[in-house]
Amino acid sequence: MSSTNGSSPENASAVEERPLSSTPAPITDEPHVQAELAGAMPVLDLRPERGFGHIVHALRDIREGVSLLRLGWTLGWLDICQRYRGSLLGPFWLTLSTAILVSAMGVLYATLFHIDLAVYLPFLCFSLVLWSFLAGTVTEGCATFTNASGLIHAMRMPFFVHVERSVVRNVLTFLHSVGVIVILFLIFHVRPTLDWQLPVGMGLWLLDLFAITLLMGVLGARFRDMPPIASNVMQILFFITPVLWKPDLITLGRQYLLLDPCYPLIEVLRGPFMGSAVRPSIWWTAIVYSVALWSVAFGLFARMRSRLAYWV
Repeated sequence: MSSTNGSSPENASAVEERPLSSTPAPITDEPHVQAELAGAMPVLDLRPERGFGHIVHALRDIREGVSLLRLGWTLGWLDICQRYRGSLLGPFWLTLSTAILVSAMGVLYATLFHIDLAVYLPFLCFSLVLWSFLAGTVTEGCATFTNASGLIHAMRMPFFVHVERSVVRNVLTFLHSVGVIVILFLIFHVRPTLDWQLPVGMGLWLLDLFAITLLMGVLGARFRDMPPIASNVMQILFFITPVLWKPDLITLGRQYLLLDPCYPLIEVLRGPFMGSAVRPSIWWTAIVYSVALWSVAFGLFARMRSRLAYWV
């Protein structure tokens, strides 16, 4: 009598005697995942960092973050899209507000300082846009890691990607005000100096933006009072730094302007774009400030990197 499933006892015994493979099929074909599952590479190393381990891991984080620059760019672009979603003009409200502000303040301060409007208006426009860029980087840098707490807790990702995200977001915001500068430069025939100062100044600015964002991001993650503190400090520096007034108005003690860290940073970019030469002392001071800024930012990031996930 045959079995209910239609197979004979001989076939059933043959199936039972069939040898089983001792090695299971691999879950994935990726070598690094197989190495982690096999124990050759730890998935998560919880050993405390010793010696130069902080520096090595911080450098590795920055290197991996630079390799994921496209991801940082995409996240920054999405932040801009979400910020102005549903708006009629979107980020071009910044362009309109910059044009109105420069027009109103330019006429007033040119009269007060007895400066030709054709000379002062491009200077004021470029200075205000640069200062807004710098101040926005400082204040928004305080929330670099706290705003990305969801991503930090959800997946393993280099912390430097969030720094790139903040820098990209501020650069895109800055570019929406560049149109006003271009129009004023064309109207008043301002010609930038096309020499080595222009690319070097832009490169120095880009490096400083990453250092400022990294430094303020770590401080903002540890101390939640950093955003109002940074905002108030930048407001004080706004009146000390030559933004509304030209440095040429000071005839006595002009060398003390170099003690303001914002002045060399702005001047190395404003001078070449305005067609004026930048003194070597300003260049050297800007480079010294950049080296000091990166040293403090990287040292703090290397020391506190392992605690960022708990702070946010």
